[in-house]
Amino acid sequence: MSFEKCKKNLGFGCMRLPMTSDNQVDYNEFNLMIDEFINAGFNYFDTAHGYLDGKSETALRDCLVARYNREDYVLANKLSSWCFDDEDDILPLFEKQLKLCGVDYFDIYLFHCINHETYEKHKKCNSFDKIKTLKEQGKIKHIAMSFHDSADFLDKVLTEQPFMEAVQLQINYLDYDNPAVQSKACYDVAVKHGKPVIVMEPVKGGALANIPDKAKDVLSALGGSDASLAIRYAASYPNVFMVLSGMGNTDMIRDNIEAMNDFVPFTNEQMSLFDEARKVILKTRQIGCTTCNYCVNVCPKNIAIPTIFAEYNRFLSNKATLGEIKKNIKITDCIKCGKCEGVCSQNLKIRELFENITKKLEQ
Repeated sequence: MSFEKCKKNLGFGCMRLPMTSDNQVDYNEFNLMIDEFINAGFNYFDTAHGYLDGKSETALRDCLVARYNREDYVLANKLSSWCFDDEDDILPLFEKQLKLCGVDYFDIYLFHCINHETYEKHKKCNSFDKIKTLKEQGKIKHIAMSFHDSADFLDKVLTEQPFMEAVQLQINYLDYDNPAVQSKACYDVAVKHGKPVIVMEPVKGGALANIPDKAKDVLSALGGSDASLAIRYAASYPNVFMVLSGMGNTDMIRDNIEAMNDFVPFTNEQMSLFDEARKVILKTRQIGCTTCNYCVNVCPKNIAIPTIFAEYNRFLSNKATLGEIKKNIKITDCIKCGKCEGVCSQNLKIRELFENITKKLEQ
């Protein structure tokens, strides 16, 4: 696979854009971020139909597509299984995405969040053949998938769908051997199949942007911010050609640009330091939510699940008392339908976690 348009190996993930007080994308800030990103030689932008309730796609149309030539950037979008009900919905959804983004084609189009459940839906709805047809028509340049399941299942999918040109995986030093994520094992499967890897969640939804002081001490000799270290770690794997960072302000853009402008992979000795840091961080036993908000999109009660977990993690890391977080945790509306667990990118047992949090709050 040739990604000749990708100039450097840092991508702009557009799931956590700067927002105004009335919950709209801050176009002034976003324009500045895009300009700094492109002027520094980076050009990869990643979105999906459900990001920011659709505002991510239209913000890219207004702030990127309307202001730059089509050859100046690489635009990736995704087919999310929860955005269509049956086979007849797929092509209209795709055309809608093109229109919302203001483009005639996507450089990369990914099957979004592939796992056991979503894979079966895609097969049932003939998604794979439909997307291949769109590539033949020139509306898609490259086909890939983002994946959230076991390494064994990834091997099965890539064996059955060899046309996939790349795999987007969650790779960060905290999830290296996490049994629910299997970062390294999934990476090895991608290498086995000869698929280039796009990294998502290198900072694990911000969890690695402010690590415990003891972990900071372990990594201090490497230099750079906590977040930039996590991104450089992910980019150091040989088969990784792109690392996505969900940047929400110009400070994040500048920090990432500084870290990746003249990127040099970490040595094996330097990579081993992250093993030590991981052991320190895991002692806090925090809930591994990355605030992707997929659960909120399908929750019939619109419960702010990521906010609840973030608040509880504050308590677990001794940054807030139980009394301080109680007012921000509202679980009583949950009807235990389990829809959230079906789309959770981290395979969290959300209903069980809710029960545990409830018991703690009642103490």
